[in-house]
Amino acid sequence: MPGASGVNVEGSCEALCRTLVSQNGLQGETADISQSVLYTSLMGLLLVADNEKEQLTLGSGRVGLRNIGNTCFLNAVVQCLSHTRGLRDYCLLKSHIHEKFSKEEAKLMEAFSQVLSGLWDVNDGDTVVNPRQFYNIFKEVVPYFSGYSQQDAQEFLRFLLDKLHTEINRRPYVRRPGKEPEQKYARIRLSEEAVAMWKKHLERDDSKIGDLFSGQLRSSLHCSVCSHYSNTFDVFCDLSLPIPKRSSLGGVTLKECLDLFSQEEKLDKENSPMCERCNRHTECTKRLSIQRFPQVIVIHLNRFTTSRWSISKSTVYVSFPLTNLDLGPYGPVDCGPVFYDLYAICNHAGTVNMGHYTACCSDENGWCFYNDSSVTTVSENQLQTNQAYVLFYQRSNSTATIRK
Repeated sequence: MPGASGVNVEGSCEALCRTLVSQNGLQGETADISQSVLYTSLMGLLLVADNEKEQLTLGSGRVGLRNIGNTCFLNAVVQCLSHTRGLRDYCLLKSHIHEKFSKEEAKLMEAFSQVLSGLWDVNDGDTVVNPRQFYNIFKEVVPYFSGYSQQDAQEFLRFLLDKLHTEINRRPYVRRPGKEPEQKYARIRLSEEAVAMWKKHLERDDSKIGDLFSGQLRSSLHCSVCSHYSNTFDVFCDLSLPIPKRSSLGGVTLKECLDLFSQEEKLDKENSPMCERCNRHTECTKRLSIQRFPQVIVIHLNRFTTSRWSISKSTVYVSFPLTNLDLGPYGPVDCGPVFYDLYAICNHAGTVNMGHYTACCSDENGWCFYNDSSVTTVSENQLQTNQAYVLFYQRSNSTATIRK
């Protein structure tokens, strides 16, 4: 049928192996690919050997989602995730069953995969998928989303990815201490410290969600008294970017938002952490940068500001590239270019109290506008509006995961 396509599993496995080797995951002491990832990768190759012609047959994916009561936030996010190819194929092939280590039932993953199966059904026709079962299970897991009030799409995305990760975590039995003692890495290189922290993270949290969405942020502090530099590393699944203040008529670029996010910030004694060398709170500067780049980077444009009495929304127009977004300047010093291509946008129209979420997603035949059950084609020059809220970018090269 028109729009149908096949995903060759054998090609995917070969690409995975090339990626593992290119990232030095199989070499030396700096290897940071978990054993479970290697295990499931090899299992995938064995499955391909049993059926070399196995393919995933897809419909057009241009199917709407029914609004079951102020669920436009859910519909928009699910459409964006449905067009995240690595996650889509993982769900449709039910790969979590083959690599699942937890004895707990993956109810949410099963329900989410069922929704994606409906969206990519080869016999899609003019049908609309009802996400009620998925949403009911999600509300059981996250009661905060119960009821019929409007919710924030980015907040829903964070909760959803976190719960999916928990259900399909390849390391579910590793004990998570409440607070770990701080480890000192003063005598090793910065990159080695980052790799050590990433390995530690993978020992406890390792899933397909992490494979796709997880990156590593570096927070660098410089003490103004003793000039001591200290670094901390945190895992992130999205970047929440501030929007520079402009008049309602003036626009900004995504680069300006990234620059503001990563610019040096001065901290006074009251707001600064303890200096490791001075052993007291001092004035310092703080700078954020990306140490490890994810396969998929989710960029949240922080349009909503909470004050003491109210919540306001910024309607500043933010322009963003559709292809070749270079995040290299926000990584390690010797990083080089790291390019990303846009494939989905979650939009928010209206005000804080009276808003509506929609999505724009790309497939092999172009872009479509998803407004709950309605799906229409859209041109590239219609994508950039002051309603853009969450941007989904796929990495288009395999370099600069981290510089050693």
